[in-house]
Amino acid sequence: MAKVLIFPYNSLILYDLVKRGGHEPLSVTREVAKRLNDGLHSPPYNVTYDDVKAGLEYCAVDVPAGVRGRLAYLAPLIEEAQAAIFIRDPEYAFGSSGCARANEMVWHLVVKKGIPVLSVKYPRSSEEAKEFVSKINSFLKSLG
Repeated sequence: MAKVLIFPYNSLILYDLVKRGGHEPLSVTREVAKRLNDGLHSPPYNVTYDDVKAGLEYCAVDVPAGVRGRLAYLAPLIEEAQAAIFIRDPEYAFGSSGCARANEMVWHLVVKKGIPVLSVKYPRSSEEAKEFVSKINSFLKSLG
């Protein structure tokens, strides 16, 4: 069972596909839920000083706060990930894509890590949707 980073980070569809494929989906939703279960408040009050420091490990201090905040959540997921699935040009209902600059940094960190990555264009028709799910399932099977 591989730990698979998903993008968009809160996509329930990707989360479900990865889970059904027998792997562990890594999502921001999971991280937020952990913090809420630990007694922290909901965003933005659940970002701690240690989170801000963790975000600074991956980008400069003059990078916008939104990027640093996102990396505070995403960097531990990247470190934990053994594979990743990125959906290009998703519709808003598929899952929030968040901040373009943070996404570029995440893509860079994932590629730099050298783990298996599947990058698939969001489907716009029934036929593309079937191919989309097939590619994801094939990728997940290849992970073992």
